[in-house]
Amino acid sequence: MKQAISSPDAPKAIGPYSPAIRSGQLLFMSGQIALDPATGQMIAGDIATETRRVMDNLGALLKAAGLSFSDVIRTTIFLADLGDFATVNEVYGTYFTPPAPARATVQVARLPRDARIEIDAIAAYGGG
Repeated sequence: MKQAISSPDAPKAIGPYSPAIRSGQLLFMSGQIALDPATGQMIAGDIATETRRVMDNLGALLKAAGLSFSDVIRTTIFLADLGDFATVNEVYGTYFTPPAPARATVQVARLPRDARIEIDAIAAYGGG
């Protein structure tokens, strides 16, 4: 059985997908870009600002599912420019306490709405 999860504090899906899906003891969160949940528009700012918005969007989905960043077990970071890695890593790291989740980071040719960053995540209920 799967259950769709959304939050008024996270952007609505911009396509035929759910912002998050709970399946058993796992929560799968769709990739988040730096959309303002109130307007549905990309926020203005540098890569650090975009990264904070993305992480806050993920945080809103976690909260709606009854979880927190401490329950995240895996993320994937998609960057338009791998040159932004150090700044993204610095901001991203402030959202987690050890042990940090497993992660992959890749540079991609283009992201939706010309975002500079997208992050998806998997979290587990009951500590994984």
